[in-house]
Amino acid sequence: MTTAPAPTTRRPDLLRTALRLDAAVTGANGAAYLLAAPWLSDVLGVPSGALLGLGGFLLAYAVAVAAVAARRPAPVPAVEAVVAANALWAAASVAAVVAGAFDLTALGTAWVLLQAAVVAAFALVQIAGLRRR
Repeated sequence: MTTAPAPTTRRPDLLRTALRLDAAVTGANGAAYLLAAPWLSDVLGVPSGALLGLGGFLLAYAVAVAAVAARRPAPVPAVEAVVAANALWAAASVAAVVAGAFDLTALGTAWVLLQAAVVAAFALVQIAGLRRR
């Protein structure tokens, strides 16, 4: 009598999931900035031109992060670059608020700080994913 091998449980790929989620959220944010810059400018207190530039940058960055996520395995130097870029973005966002770089509304200040926290969280989860490899 032969028995079938016990099913294996596959551990979720934390790194790939974090990278994919980062790319999706970043791409959605970039698209929103591009599509709704005039409205968001009034709501957030960030000039339309800055939102358009940020939107284009974020879309390009999202494509790059998605490309890293698609590689099997994700190349460590590329993931480290994503982590560094995310950390830099988070720090620059906080610095922009503290320095008063824009005439942010209360909602704009909250949005920039929330965005910084989310991006920092992506970096931390991506670091954890690298360590689990």
